[in-house]
Amino acid sequence: MKELWLTFPSDVELEEVERILSKLSDICDGVIIESKIAIPYSQGFKISPTKSEPGIAIAYSVEDLEKNVSEGRRVAYILELKAGVDIESTSRVIDSIDTRSGLLEFILVKCRDWRVIPLENLIAMLKGRVKLLAEAHSIDEALLLANILELGVDGLAVKMLDPASIAALRSMLKGMGHLDLRPARVSSIKPIGLGARVCIDTCELMKPGEGMLVGCQSNFLFLVEAEVWENPYLQPRPFRVNAGPVGLYVYVPGDKTRYLSELSAGSDVLVVDQKGRCRPVDVCRVKIEWRPLILIEAVCEGYTGKVILQNAETIRLITPDGSKSIAEIQPGNEVLVYIKPGARHLGRLVDSMRVIER
Repeated sequence: MKELWLTFPSDVELEEVERILSKLSDICDGVIIESKIAIPYSQGFKISPTKSEPGIAIAYSVEDLEKNVSEGRRVAYILELKAGVDIESTSRVIDSIDTRSGLLEFILVKCRDWRVIPLENLIAMLKGRVKLLAEAHSIDEALLLANILELGVDGLAVKMLDPASIAALRSMLKGMGHLDLRPARVSSIKPIGLGARVCIDTCELMKPGEGMLVGCQSNFLFLVEAEVWENPYLQPRPFRVNAGPVGLYVYVPGDKTRYLSELSAGSDVLVVDQKGRCRPVDVCRVKIEWRPLILIEAVCEGYTGKVILQNAETIRLITPDGSKSIAEIQPGNEVLVYIKPGARHLGRLVDSMRVIER
């Protein structure tokens, strides 16, 4: 889970900080009052202007950082990334500090201009060695920083002080994660008869390369793309995934599966993109209609999986290179799948249980 910190200007009234935190006590991991102190709010420290209260000193230079650590103080380093900043030199300074001592609490990264490229370099150098927080000014920016290099920073320090926006961001971060998608080779395709198939209409808009994981086996799921593409006969429906017959499994938040037949308005499902990044979305409606179906079988690393989908040109499976209509898929083509060995009971993984699904 990504940490969520709040950042306040140095001249903020402490009563205002307390007022905001009173509404966010369950979702805030820490507080940064610029130029003064950083407080790990989730550990129960009360904000106080007195130096006797526990807190973390803030350093704005590597010299100040080294001085605080050498004197045994807990310290956070504020690193402002701008043109001319030598990230490699900063990394060498971190190397010289005993991060095991716990005195260097975190590095808060502020990006003046470019955000993605400098943070990619910093994450590559320091990820796992010290906690990295990044300053964000909007929900969109926070979500971008949370996924840089598919790893993202360890936490976000947001400057927007609207409690509703912060609560919404925390909800989005809860569902964010990464799944290891693998290419599977299609081994056979077989048209079958009519069946009750499910369209999952969500309360969100999906983009090309996003969809949902469904399959006949709970341990082998295919990534079906949302209806995001234009065609001569239908308008795009980017809120929809045509997910297959009612008996298929669908992957949902919390590392669980459900049957498509169990979904209804208000259910939550997981949207997954081509790189395996995930986000939870709410279901607006489930639409069940009888349509001709097609069975697709694929093989990956010794596992064989199957999926049944509506036999129509608008249904697309996501591939390593993009996506392909099931009308175009041939044996030998590669599609992206999620494999997690084990059996499931009521949607939860039970490693010790044996189940055969074919």
